[in-house]
Amino acid sequence: MKRLLIALFCILSLPVFANEPAATQAEATEKEAFNPGEMILHHIGDSHEWHWFSTDNNHLTTYLPIIAYRPGQGLTVFSSKRIAEGEAYEGLKLEHEHLVAEDGGKVYDFSLTKNAFALLLSSIMMLVVFSIVANGYKKRQGSAPKGLQSFMEPIIMFIRDEIAKKSIGPKYERYMPYLLTVFFFIWFNNLLGLTPGAANLTGNIAVTLTLAMLTLLITLFSSNKYYWGHIFATPGVPMWLRPIMIPVELIGVITKPFSLMVRLFANITAGHIVILSFISLIFIFRSIAVAPVSLAFGLFINVLELLVAILQAYIFTLLTAMYIGGAVEEHHDADLQIGGGDGAAPAHGHGH
Repeated sequence: MKRLLIALFCILSLPVFANEPAATQAEATEKEAFNPGEMILHHIGDSHEWHWFSTDNNHLTTYLPIIAYRPGQGLTVFSSKRIAEGEAYEGLKLEHEHLVAEDGGKVYDFSLTKNAFALLLSSIMMLVVFSIVANGYKKRQGSAPKGLQSFMEPIIMFIRDEIAKKSIGPKYERYMPYLLTVFFFIWFNNLLGLTPGAANLTGNIAVTLTLAMLTLLITLFSSNKYYWGHIFATPGVPMWLRPIMIPVELIGVITKPFSLMVRLFANITAGHIVILSFISLIFIFRSIAVAPVSLAFGLFINVLELLVAILQAYIFTLLTAMYIGGAVEEHHDADLQIGGGDGAAPAHGHGH
């Protein structure tokens, strides 16, 4: 990936460099020092420190706590500042943001990384926001909503009426807390990830994997006998085809949440890479004429990402509701094509 980005940037930069005078050895060295691939991967990845910005003379960095456990040596807690810049402390050091022991021993890393810290911050923010909304409903029962409550209410009603009711059916209420949590968690963190210096939380494969696993577990534990009957005795399929269809159906159970994980991770990560790539062009071309164009395209993609932020939250929530709806749907004999029925539509009229 690094080599691909560097090659692309070099090809794009050839016309500009061709019109410039030959660079001195010092200038060539300075140009080669900037590695766009390394810079992009550093900004979209997790780390044990939170770097906000840098200037020529200083930089603002929040050093997060290192919490490590080593068998036979116990728990070790200290600031990540002690092992910054490749330094070692108490036999521990960082190698490509992985905590390792100098003696090669086993290390269990429970450190509060940038993504973990961002997760805590977003969770606190959601608690504050929805506590305000809940208090607004308590104080103004039967009255028109005001303030933050009036902003959140249409979104909550949309998720209830257009996603939960239509995809799940009469049993939608028990799944509303999860659907609302997933939607606002993804949306809030997508927006926070677009702010300068913020963490790329929803672009972390471990976070999207956790969300997808929660959806899978809720779907499986909510499933009824008709759901499993469709998998192990697919209606309309001859007996001789079932040994083939059963593995296919079981693979489908896993691939649905897998697609949720990959879709969210890939879309958010790709957006960050494109924005940082446009910014990197300024340092690669080293031309004042390129800066406005790069900033304009970067700003356009950043605004587009505002739409992607809520769109990805909507898609994840909608597909989650559809998977749950397929697991709790009450199929009748006609739906299963048993007893000579004409294949009536499902009870609450939704398709998957």
